[in-house]
Amino acid sequence: MNQKVVAFADEFGNNSFDFQNQGSHFIIATVITKPEKIDSLREGINEIRKKHNFQSGEIKSSKVGPNHVRRKKILEDIAKLDISIYAVVFDKRKLSGQGFNYKKSFYKFLNNLLYKELFRTFPNLDLKVDEHGGNDFMREFKKYVDKDHLLSLFSDSDFSITNSKNSEFIQLADFIAGTLGYIYDELKKSEHSHTFQQILSPKISSINYFPKDFSFKEFKESNIDNSFDERIAELCFLRVQNFLDKHIGDSQQRADQINFLKLLLWLQRANPRNRYITSHEIFSHLNQNRYERIQEEYFRTKVVGNLRDNGVLIASGREGYKIPISAKDLDTFINHGKRIILPMVNRIKEARKAIKLATGNELDLLDRVEYLELRKMLDEIERD
Repeated sequence: MNQKVVAFADEFGNNSFDFQNQGSHFIIATVITKPEKIDSLREGINEIRKKHNFQSGEIKSSKVGPNHVRRKKILEDIAKLDISIYAVVFDKRKLSGQGFNYKKSFYKFLNNLLYKELFRTFPNLDLKVDEHGGNDFMREFKKYVDKDHLLSLFSDSDFSITNSKNSEFIQLADFIAGTLGYIYDELKKSEHSHTFQQILSPKISSINYFPKDFSFKEFKESNIDNSFDERIAELCFLRVQNFLDKHIGDSQQRADQINFLKLLLWLQRANPRNRYITSHEIFSHLNQNRYERIQEEYFRTKVVGNLRDNGVLIASGREGYKIPISAKDLDTFINHGKRIILPMVNRIKEARKAIKLATGNELDLLDRVEYLELRKMLDEIERD
């Protein structure tokens, strides 16, 4: 069973499709922490409030606005807090012409997506949102969950609403949502956007982009890796997406698998050269939402190994893990496996041969039903 986590959410953007004046994106940012860390997190946020001269007022992104130097300094301190960030980024330009110009239709669509994404990833979730000011979406989202929350599926989850004036945690979510706006929204983007993204990156567990059917196209167009093979990359991404669409985080193992794949998707999308993600970096993200630190053996067998058993293609090597985007990546995966498999098969073959010789062929170590496939494989090797 997953341990309960606490999340505080806020929004950036609006339902307008006037992209030139009202912005291109709508973003929901959630700040996630563990219940026992609430007090220390509150202290950390209040220190940021004092240090950066918010006085007794709210820490809000709008109060900093386009003062990019000040925003950068605040983000550097936020990155020191013991939190993780989960965000959903909607590109409104991709929804135009589908009936979304009406606020009710737009919010209904987003409510459904956000609800499924949050509760699929965090079944045991205590989510708190902002009802203050002009946050129409959060009020609508509250109504949506109150009406449609599936208690039979998410019996250990909770949903509550908190006014941001009384919650420094939601103010933090407001600041992060606003900063993501300065990273993604066409009206807010600047030469500072990449810097903001780099500062927040270690704290981001996942960024989900919608509509999803554009994500691979955008990934391909931003890629600058010379070895990129669209056929391989698309197949591997579709398998990852297929797994994410079919599963929910109803156990710690499944939650770890979902969060691992989302992490690979986000980090590889954020880095056009598609570097490998080290185990250390992966663990630092996954451990933010776990009560017990993830162990290497468990990660290799129960997370990566089980994903591969389910048909998800994951390249791995000494540099770490990634979703394959080229034949070179697949070669790395096969060579890594070869270094492990062939020596082990050879040891079994030699042990089997030694025992057969010592017993005059009366005892075959592989003469059991559960070893049938292994025995056939070794027999084929010996015949060759």
